[in-house]
Amino acid sequence: MTKLSYAKALNRALADELARDSGVCVFGEDLGAGLSGLTPGLRDRFGAERVVDTPLSEQAFSSLALGAALAGMRPVVEFQIPSLLFLVFEQIANQAHKISLMTGGQISAPVTFVVPGSGSRAGWAGQHSDHPYSLFAHVGVKTLLPATPTDAYGLLVSAIRDPDPVVLFGPTGAMGVREDVTGELLPVPIGAARLHRAGTDVTVVAAGHLVHEALAVAEELAPEVSVEVFDPRTLYPFDFAALFASVGRTGRLVVVDDSNRMCGLAAEVITAVAEQGIPLRAAPRRVTRPDGAVLPFAIGLDRAVQPDREQLRAAVLAAVQAN
Repeated sequence: MTKLSYAKALNRALADELARDSGVCVFGEDLGAGLSGLTPGLRDRFGAERVVDTPLSEQAFSSLALGAALAGMRPVVEFQIPSLLFLVFEQIANQAHKISLMTGGQISAPVTFVVPGSGSRAGWAGQHSDHPYSLFAHVGVKTLLPATPTDAYGLLVSAIRDPDPVVLFGPTGAMGVREDVTGELLPVPIGAARLHRAGTDVTVVAAGHLVHEALAVAEELAPEVSVEVFDPRTLYPFDFAALFASVGRTGRLVVVDDSNRMCGLAAEVITAVAEQGIPLRAAPRRVTRPDGAVLPFAIGLDRAVQPDREQLRAAVLAAVQAN
Protein backbone atom coordinates (compact mmCIF):
# COMPACT_ATOMS: atom_id res chain seq x y z
CA MET A 1 0.00 0.00 0.00
CA THR A 2 1.27 3.47 -0.95
CA LYS A 3 0.37 6.76 0.70
CA LEU A 4 -0.12 9.10 -2.24
CA SER A 5 -0.40 12.88 -1.87
CA TYR A 6 -2.46 15.05 -4.21
CA ALA A 7 0.62 16.92 -5.47
CA LYS A 8 2.55 13.69 -6.01
CA ALA A 9 -0.43 12.22 -7.88
CA LEU A 10 -0.36 15.10 -10.38
CA ASN A 11 3.41 14.73 -10.72
CA ARG A 12 3.12 10.97 -11.30
CA ALA A 13 0.35 11.36 -13.88
CA LEU A 14 2.41 13.83 -15.86
CA ALA A 15 5.52 11.62 -15.63
CA ASP A 16 3.56 8.57 -16.81
CA GLU A 17 2.17 10.45 -19.81
CA LEU A 18 5.58 11.89 -20.73
CA ALA A 19 6.96 8.35 -20.66
CA ARG A 20 4.02 6.87 -22.59
CA ASP A 21 3.73 9.46 -25.38
CA SER A 22 6.70 11.31 -26.91
CA GLY A 23 4.29 14.02 -28.09
CA VAL A 24 3.60 15.15 -24.52
CA CYS A 25 5.57 18.23 -23.44
CA VAL A 26 5.28 20.82 -20.68
CA PHE A 27 5.50 24.61 -20.68
CA GLY A 28 5.60 26.91 -17.65
CA GLU A 29 7.65 28.93 -15.22
CA ASP A 30 10.14 27.37 -12.80
CA LEU A 31 9.41 23.85 -14.04
CA GLY A 32 12.97 22.75 -13.36
CA ALA A 33 12.57 23.70 -9.72
CA GLY A 34 9.07 22.19 -9.61
CA LEU A 35 7.87 24.96 -7.32
CA SER A 36 4.17 24.20 -7.75
CA GLY A 37 4.53 20.45 -7.19
CA LEU A 38 3.56 19.41 -10.71
CA THR A 39 7.00 18.94 -12.23
CA PRO A 40 9.65 17.97 -9.63
CA GLY A 41 12.22 15.68 -11.24
CA LEU A 42 10.68 15.75 -14.71
CA ARG A 43 13.21 18.07 -16.36
CA ASP A 44 16.09 15.84 -15.28
CA ARG A 45 14.26 12.72 -16.47
CA PHE A 46 12.80 13.92 -19.77
CA GLY A 47 15.06 16.83 -20.71
CA ALA A 48 14.74 20.57 -21.15
CA GLU A 49 13.36 20.21 -24.67
CA ARG A 50 10.19 18.48 -23.39
CA VAL A 51 9.89 20.17 -19.96
CA VAL A 52 10.41 23.76 -21.02
CA ASP A 53 11.14 26.53 -18.52
CA THR A 54 9.65 29.72 -19.94
CA PRO A 55 10.05 33.44 -19.25
CA LEU A 56 7.30 35.29 -17.35
CA SER A 57 5.04 35.56 -20.38
CA GLU A 58 1.88 33.50 -19.94
CA GLN A 59 0.25 34.69 -23.14
CA ALA A 60 3.36 33.84 -25.16
CA PHE A 61 3.88 30.31 -23.84
CA SER A 62 0.16 29.53 -23.93
CA SER A 63 0.16 30.53 -27.59
CA LEU A 64 3.30 28.43 -28.10
CA ALA A 65 1.52 25.44 -26.54
CA LEU A 66 -1.50 25.97 -28.78
CA GLY A 67 0.75 26.03 -31.83
CA ALA A 68 2.49 22.86 -30.69
CA ALA A 69 -0.89 21.17 -30.26
CA LEU A 70 -1.93 22.14 -33.77
CA ALA A 71 1.35 20.63 -34.99
CA GLY A 72 0.52 17.27 -33.40
CA MET A 73 1.95 17.57 -29.88
CA ARG A 74 0.04 17.19 -26.60
CA PRO A 75 1.29 20.11 -24.49
CA VAL A 76 0.61 20.64 -20.80
CA VAL A 77 0.75 24.23 -19.55
CA GLU A 78 1.27 24.94 -15.86
CA PHE A 79 0.15 28.17 -14.20
CA GLN A 80 1.45 28.93 -10.72
CA ILE A 81 -1.37 31.35 -9.91
CA PRO A 82 -5.05 30.94 -10.92
CA SER A 83 -5.45 34.61 -11.84
CA LEU A 84 -3.03 34.07 -14.73
CA LEU A 85 -5.92 32.31 -16.46
CA PHE A 86 -7.47 35.74 -16.99
CA LEU A 87 -4.44 36.70 -19.07
CA VAL A 88 -4.80 33.68 -21.34
CA PHE A 89 -8.59 33.50 -21.61
CA GLU A 90 -8.18 34.50 -25.26
CA GLN A 91 -5.83 31.59 -26.00
CA ILE A 92 -8.00 29.03 -24.16
CA ALA A 93 -11.61 30.12 -24.63
CA ASN A 94 -11.44 31.96 -27.92
CA GLN A 95 -8.76 30.03 -29.80
CA ALA A 96 -8.04 26.51 -28.51
CA HIS A 97 -11.66 25.83 -27.56
CA LYS A 98 -13.17 26.96 -30.88
CA ILE A 99 -10.62 25.85 -33.42
CA SER A 100 -12.06 22.40 -33.98
CA LEU A 101 -15.52 23.83 -34.72
CA MET A 102 -14.17 26.66 -36.87
CA THR A 103 -12.23 24.22 -39.06
CA GLY A 104 -15.09 21.79 -39.45
CA GLY A 105 -13.30 19.26 -37.26
CA GLN A 106 -10.20 19.13 -39.46
CA ILE A 107 -7.90 20.01 -36.57
CA SER A 108 -8.14 20.03 -32.79
CA ALA A 109 -6.14 21.52 -29.93
CA PRO A 110 -5.29 18.90 -27.30
CA VAL A 111 -3.77 21.26 -24.72
CA THR A 112 -4.08 20.69 -20.98
CA PHE A 113 -3.94 23.75 -18.72
CA VAL A 114 -3.19 22.94 -15.06
CA VAL A 115 -3.35 25.15 -11.97
CA PRO A 116 -1.81 23.24 -9.04
CA GLY A 117 -2.79 25.55 -6.17
CA SER A 118 -6.00 27.26 -7.19
CA GLY A 119 -8.34 29.11 -4.85
CA SER A 120 -7.32 30.81 -1.63
CA ARG A 121 -3.75 30.69 -0.36
CA ALA A 122 -3.70 32.15 3.12
CA GLY A 123 -2.40 35.70 2.98
CA TRP A 124 -1.86 35.79 -0.79
CA ALA A 125 -4.83 38.13 -1.26
CA GLY A 126 -7.06 38.95 -4.19
CA GLN A 127 -4.78 38.60 -7.19
CA HIS A 128 -3.63 35.12 -6.14
CA SER A 129 -6.79 33.56 -4.72
CA ASP A 130 -9.37 33.30 -7.48
CA HIS A 131 -11.11 30.07 -8.32
CA PRO A 132 -12.49 30.83 -11.79
CA TYR A 133 -13.66 27.37 -12.80
CA SER A 134 -17.19 28.62 -13.48
CA LEU A 135 -15.85 30.91 -16.23
CA PHE A 136 -14.45 28.00 -18.23
CA ALA A 137 -17.47 25.77 -17.63
CA HIS A 138 -19.66 28.66 -18.78
CA VAL A 139 -17.98 28.93 -22.18
CA GLY A 140 -17.92 25.16 -22.65
CA VAL A 141 -14.25 24.33 -22.04
CA LYS A 142 -13.80 20.94 -20.39
CA THR A 143 -13.25 21.87 -16.74
CA LEU A 144 -11.97 19.45 -14.07
CA LEU A 145 -11.80 19.88 -10.28
CA PRO A 146 -10.56 16.65 -8.64
CA ALA A 147 -10.81 16.27 -4.87
CA THR A 148 -8.60 13.26 -4.14
CA PRO A 149 -5.14 12.08 -5.20
CA THR A 150 -6.46 9.15 -7.25
CA ASP A 151 -8.96 11.39 -9.02
CA ALA A 152 -6.24 14.00 -9.59
CA TYR A 153 -4.07 11.33 -11.20
CA GLY A 154 -6.86 9.83 -13.28
CA LEU A 155 -8.34 13.09 -14.50
CA LEU A 156 -4.97 14.58 -15.46
CA VAL A 157 -4.19 11.47 -17.51
CA SER A 158 -7.58 11.69 -19.24
CA ALA A 159 -7.10 15.42 -19.87
CA ILE A 160 -3.74 14.90 -21.58
CA ARG A 161 -5.19 12.15 -23.79
CA ASP A 162 -8.32 14.17 -24.65
CA PRO A 163 -8.54 15.66 -28.16
CA ASP A 164 -9.88 18.98 -26.83
CA PRO A 165 -8.42 21.67 -24.55
CA VAL A 166 -8.99 20.94 -20.86
CA VAL A 167 -8.47 23.09 -17.76
CA LEU A 168 -7.71 21.23 -14.51
CA PHE A 169 -7.85 23.04 -11.18
CA GLY A 170 -5.93 21.53 -8.24
CA PRO A 171 -7.28 23.42 -5.21
CA THR A 172 -4.77 24.63 -2.64
CA GLY A 173 -7.04 23.17 0.02
CA ALA A 174 -6.62 19.68 -1.49
CA MET A 175 -2.89 19.71 -2.22
CA GLY A 176 -2.03 18.24 1.18
CA VAL A 177 -4.62 15.46 0.99
CA ARG A 178 -3.15 11.94 1.12
CA GLU A 179 -4.79 8.69 0.13
CA ASP A 180 -3.95 5.01 0.56
CA VAL A 181 -3.48 3.44 -2.86
CA THR A 182 -3.72 -0.33 -2.99
CA GLY A 183 -4.03 -0.93 -6.73
CA GLU A 184 -3.01 0.42 -10.10
CA LEU A 185 -3.68 4.09 -10.75
CA LEU A 186 -6.12 4.40 -13.64
CA PRO A 187 -7.54 7.13 -15.87
CA VAL A 188 -10.80 8.67 -14.64
CA PRO A 189 -13.40 9.38 -17.35
CA ILE A 190 -14.12 13.06 -17.97
CA GLY A 191 -17.79 13.75 -17.23
CA ALA A 192 -18.34 11.03 -14.62
CA ALA A 193 -19.29 12.06 -11.06
CA ARG A 194 -18.31 10.20 -7.89
CA LEU A 195 -20.49 9.38 -4.89
CA HIS A 196 -18.19 9.57 -1.87
CA ARG A 197 -20.83 8.70 0.70
CA ALA A 198 -24.35 7.33 0.33
CA GLY A 199 -27.21 8.90 2.29
CA THR A 200 -30.97 9.16 2.40
CA ASP A 201 -31.87 12.59 3.87
CA VAL A 202 -30.01 15.18 1.79
CA THR A 203 -27.63 15.41 -1.18
CA VAL A 204 -24.61 17.66 -0.64
CA VAL A 205 -22.91 18.59 -3.91
CA ALA A 206 -19.29 19.52 -3.24
CA ALA A 207 -16.29 19.88 -5.54
CA GLY A 208 -12.55 20.06 -5.03
CA HIS A 209 -11.29 20.54 -1.47
CA LEU A 210 -14.85 21.14 -0.26
CA VAL A 211 -15.59 17.43 -0.73
CA HIS A 212 -13.50 16.82 2.39
CA GLU A 213 -15.43 19.46 4.31
CA ALA A 214 -18.69 17.84 3.21
CA LEU A 215 -17.49 14.40 4.30
CA ALA A 216 -16.49 15.79 7.70
CA VAL A 217 -19.92 17.38 8.15
CA ALA A 218 -21.62 14.17 7.03
CA GLU A 219 -19.66 12.18 9.59
CA GLU A 220 -20.39 14.69 12.34
CA LEU A 221 -24.13 14.71 11.62
CA ALA A 222 -24.38 10.96 11.01
CA PRO A 223 -26.23 10.24 14.29
CA GLU A 224 -29.11 12.48 13.24
CA VAL A 225 -28.88 13.09 9.46
CA SER A 226 -27.97 10.74 6.59
CA VAL A 227 -25.95 12.89 4.16
CA GLU A 228 -25.10 11.83 0.61
CA VAL A 229 -21.89 13.50 -0.65
CA PHE A 230 -21.85 13.97 -4.42
CA ASP A 231 -18.65 15.08 -6.17
CA PRO A 232 -19.08 16.05 -9.84
CA ARG A 233 -15.28 15.91 -10.42
CA THR A 234 -15.92 17.36 -13.89
CA LEU A 235 -17.77 20.69 -13.91
CA TYR A 236 -18.13 20.69 -17.68
CA PRO A 237 -19.44 18.38 -18.98
CA PHE A 238 -21.43 17.86 -15.77
CA ASP A 239 -22.82 14.45 -14.87
CA PHE A 240 -26.41 15.62 -14.50
CA ALA A 241 -27.85 12.12 -14.76
CA ALA A 242 -26.00 11.09 -11.59
CA LEU A 243 -26.99 14.33 -9.85
CA PHE A 244 -30.68 13.86 -10.65
CA ALA A 245 -30.55 10.27 -9.42
CA SER A 246 -29.00 11.37 -6.11
CA VAL A 247 -31.44 14.23 -5.48
CA GLY A 248 -34.31 12.01 -6.56
CA ARG A 249 -33.37 9.59 -3.78
CA THR A 250 -32.88 12.13 -0.98
CA GLY A 251 -35.36 14.88 -1.92
CA ARG A 252 -33.12 17.64 -0.52
CA LEU A 253 -30.20 19.55 -2.04
CA VAL A 254 -27.35 21.63 -0.60
CA VAL A 255 -24.48 22.85 -2.80
CA VAL A 256 -21.15 24.06 -1.44
CA ASP A 257 -19.11 25.93 -4.03
CA ASP A 258 -15.82 27.86 -3.78
CA SER A 259 -16.77 30.46 -6.34
CA ASN A 260 -18.78 33.66 -6.14
CA ARG A 261 -22.52 33.29 -5.61
CA MET A 262 -23.66 35.16 -8.74
CA CYS A 263 -23.59 32.91 -11.84
CA GLY A 264 -21.58 30.28 -9.98
CA LEU A 265 -21.60 26.49 -10.05
CA ALA A 266 -24.10 26.30 -7.18
CA ALA A 267 -26.65 28.38 -9.08
CA GLU A 268 -26.32 26.11 -12.11
CA VAL A 269 -26.73 22.90 -10.10
CA ILE A 270 -29.84 24.16 -8.31
CA THR A 271 -31.37 25.44 -11.55
CA ALA A 272 -30.77 22.14 -13.32
CA VAL A 273 -32.53 20.21 -10.56
CA ALA A 274 -35.45 22.65 -10.59
CA GLU A 275 -35.80 22.43 -14.38
CA GLN A 276 -35.80 18.65 -14.18
CA GLY A 277 -38.86 18.89 -11.94
CA ILE A 278 -37.45 16.68 -9.22
CA PRO A 279 -39.75 17.01 -6.19
CA LEU A 280 -37.93 18.51 -3.20
CA ARG A 281 -39.01 18.28 0.42
CA ALA A 282 -37.24 21.57 1.26
CA ALA A 283 -35.93 24.59 -0.63
CA PRO A 284 -32.42 23.99 -2.04
CA ARG A 285 -29.59 25.85 -0.35
CA ARG A 286 -26.16 27.01 -1.46
CA VAL A 287 -22.99 27.85 0.45
CA THR A 288 -20.61 29.99 -1.63
CA ARG A 289 -18.36 33.00 -1.62
CA PRO A 290 -20.47 36.22 -1.56
CA ASP A 291 -21.47 38.05 -4.70
CA GLY A 292 -18.45 39.78 -6.23
CA ALA A 293 -16.05 38.53 -3.55
CA VAL A 294 -12.37 39.48 -3.80
CA LEU A 295 -10.35 37.74 -1.09
CA PRO A 296 -8.69 40.22 1.29
CA PHE A 297 -5.08 40.07 2.50
CA ALA A 298 -5.97 39.70 6.19
CA ILE A 299 -6.30 36.01 6.98
CA GLY A 300 -9.38 36.47 9.14
CA LEU A 301 -11.17 38.39 6.39
CA ASP A 302 -10.02 35.85 3.79
CA ARG A 303 -11.62 33.05 5.78
CA ALA A 304 -14.77 35.09 6.42
CA VAL A 305 -15.73 35.23 2.73
CA GLN A 306 -15.05 31.58 1.92
CA PRO A 307 -17.54 28.74 2.27
CA ASP A 308 -16.68 26.73 5.37
CA ARG A 309 -17.71 23.74 7.44
CA GLU A 310 -19.88 25.75 9.85
CA GLN A 311 -21.92 27.28 7.03
CA LEU A 312 -22.36 23.90 5.40
CA ARG A 313 -23.46 22.26 8.65
CA ALA A 314 -26.04 25.01 9.18
CA ALA A 315 -27.33 24.67 5.61
CA VAL A 316 -27.73 20.90 5.90
CA LEU A 317 -29.59 21.16 9.21
CA ALA A 318 -31.81 23.93 7.85
CA ALA A 319 -32.70 21.82 4.82
CA VAL A 320 -33.53 18.77 6.92
CA GLN A 321 -35.50 20.70 9.54
CA ALA A 322 -37.52 22.66 6.97
CA ASN A 323 -40.32 20.09 6.92
